[in-house]
Amino acid sequence: MTVQEIMERTGMNNTTMTISMIKDAINLIQSNQDIHIASWKTNIVDGTREYPFPANMIRLKSVSVLDTNDDKWKKIRRITHDPIVTEDGSPD
Repeated sequence: MTVQEIMERTGMNNTTMTISMIKDAINLIQSNQDIHIASWKTNIVDGTREYPFPANMIRLKSVSVLDTNDDKWKKIRRITHDPIVTEDGSPD
């Protein structure tokens, strides 16, 4: 599709504005794509909930843990909501 066809379909008269909007749309599409995906491994200590992430990490896509019983990587499901936490008020 040409710029002229886009201008006719949208009813726009300004060529510079149309080209600018097309470039913005292309940049938006490109920014939503995963381009640089890398794997990272670290040892976590049993009983701790905190571990370091790479300094250049932008988004965490998934977490897997090595199951030593069958030597396979198992994906951990992402929690989409806050976990239900109940507090026991009794001292016993």
